[in-house]
Amino acid sequence: MQNIKQYIEENKERFLEELFELIRIPSISSESAHREDMRRASEKWKELLLKAGVDKAEVMETKGHPVVFAEKRVDENAPTVLVYGHTDVMPVDPLELWNTDPFEPVIEDGKIWARGADDDKGQAFMHLKAFEYLVNTNQLRCNVKFLIEGEEEIGSAHLPEFCENHKDLLKGDVILVSDTTMLQPDVPSITTGLRGLAYWQVDITGPNRDLHSGMFGGAVANPINVLSKMIGSLIDDKGHITIPGFYDDVLEVSDEERELMNRAPFDEAAYKKAIGVEALQGEEGYSTHERTGIRPSFDVCGIWGGYTGEGAKTVLPSTAHAKLSARLVPNQDHKKIAEQFKEYFKGIAPDSVKVEVSVLHGGQAYVCPIDMPAYRAAEKAYLQTYGKRPVPVRSGGSIPIISAFEQILGMKSVLMGFGLSSDAIHSPNENYPLEQFFKGIETIPYFYKYFSE
Repeated sequence: MQNIKQYIEENKERFLEELFELIRIPSISSESAHREDMRRASEKWKELLLKAGVDKAEVMETKGHPVVFAEKRVDENAPTVLVYGHTDVMPVDPLELWNTDPFEPVIEDGKIWARGADDDKGQAFMHLKAFEYLVNTNQLRCNVKFLIEGEEEIGSAHLPEFCENHKDLLKGDVILVSDTTMLQPDVPSITTGLRGLAYWQVDITGPNRDLHSGMFGGAVANPINVLSKMIGSLIDDKGHITIPGFYDDVLEVSDEERELMNRAPFDEAAYKKAIGVEALQGEEGYSTHERTGIRPSFDVCGIWGGYTGEGAKTVLPSTAHAKLSARLVPNQDHKKIAEQFKEYFKGIAPDSVKVEVSVLHGGQAYVCPIDMPAYRAAEKAYLQTYGKRPVPVRSGGSIPIISAFEQILGMKSVLMGFGLSSDAIHSPNENYPLEQFFKGIETIPYFYKYFSE
């Protein structure tokens, strides 16, 4: 595979233009206005997969957005790799904070700037081009299947059912995914764990209409005040989540493993500078790596109510709303946590308001054993192209479908991410360094080489 660098060099302009065609489709799965864009993105993936050399590719229906399935069979006795990616992206709001059009990719400072540049169009696209290289140079020794979904950013709500209904179609030996990050550009790492997720919307209702804050303020409960107080009580001064039973099933990590985790390079000053904060905070007694990798967390993802327009309006609002999420660790069941929160949150509400809690989506945590053959193949692939052994790390993020794959399809996933923490995924000005993009295309073929061996 020594000519992989040459192949990339000769085709890199085409690679980028094909990726940009995909990025230009505003495939925002959470917004109904983009339903047709979701289908367009699926059709584009089908086109690109066929062009790359799969035997067949088709857009398949779910009860939500469609998925794309493709397959290349080289030998019935060879192992089968199922490549998973997603074509949907996060909303772009607030649009005014973007320096460029989020759906018109540009290259500046050695990076691709656009929504989906990293998460997950850029990273999934690396697999497409790595596969193309192997096919075109007659070096593919594994059967390969592709599953590209359109609902990852909204919890993959309909993909588990699709997997249940198509177990034979998706059957394989391992799932290969690039939707995670590396520690640093020169410090390769493989994500060996993902946190689970529980996500809610809460709606607080006080009076039956907005009221004059002078005439009624101090006599009638303000839903925003109440909501703020309720949310503020969910985490104590030590960073501990106060929901009863929340930690009951948390899998505690041994002192030995914690010591190994904390060997990973970490520059706290650079970390704070990169995100523009003066100090870090979190659960007492744990390092930053541990807080985001092996401990659960709780966050407010959005909060609104009352008057937020220009100027002043003295109003006591009728309602207040928030979207809340918890990141979970192995052994925590997202359905159990969802109900624990729902019961507790309603229980701490004063009689002066009414509370509704809606469970929006969730998923289980995932752990990848570092002694399985597919992990060793990934490790050797990074060693081949980076010249150093990758560090196993546990990510603070969640990919809910990964644990569902294991439960439904009986397959483990290997998470070969090439993103960086500075890529601003889910935020304005998402970006992906060209160096990471091309390094991923260079590295992935070696996974197939070592896994097939």
